[in-house]
Amino acid sequence: MSTYSARRVMMVDTQVRPQDVTKFPIIEAMLAVPREVYVPGAKREAAYIGENLVLGGDRVMLEARTLAKMLDALDIQPSEVVLDLGCGLGYSSAVIARMAEAVVAVEEDEALAAEAQRQLAAEGVDNVAVVAGPLAAGCAKCGTYDVITVQGGVEAIPQALVDQLKDGGRIAALFMDGPLGAVKIGHKAGGKLVWRFAFNAAAPVMAGFAPRHEFEL
Repeated sequence: MSTYSARRVMMVDTQVRPQDVTKFPIIEAMLAVPREVYVPGAKREAAYIGENLVLGGDRVMLEARTLAKMLDALDIQPSEVVLDLGCGLGYSSAVIARMAEAVVAVEEDEALAAEAQRQLAAEGVDNVAVVAGPLAAGCAKCGTYDVITVQGGVEAIPQALVDQLKDGGRIAALFMDGPLGAVKIGHKAGGKLVWRFAFNAAAPVMAGFAPRHEFEL
């Protein structure tokens, strides 16, 4: 077993399983996907630490615990199409791709998007399409989605994303209030989202996900 393979097993055993994440598809995906190839080269040694990994600016790769618990709450099915917002270098999309039918991964930073596309292709992940563009705009041209995941902090969810979620679909987002945050799962019914608390976590608020303060007359 390589050093990284051993670290992957340790990550799952110490960061994921103790969080009561036991669904086989999530455990299998996190054991199979080499997290170290989806981080900046200089940070490869830090790929398996139990905290968010800074990618630059307001962007992080969420810690394994947060991603695993998010996926556990969403319960993604093999027939579902997922919109993964803020995919960074592609790790979250590679994990989700093992559970879903297809993933549309949106990345605002064009250099990150190009590297994510290259790395996913190199790893043989053929059911992820990487789209470069504003995270808060999603990817309406790619259709509507069964599930939306947001890989960073938010203060508000833009209506454009709500519109891209199918009725009956789910969205996971990490809502930040100062330094504290909570992952909530939104279920869409009758065109509206109903949110429920899932667990506490934290990450920087990403561009485009702060509320717009508009004056009302």
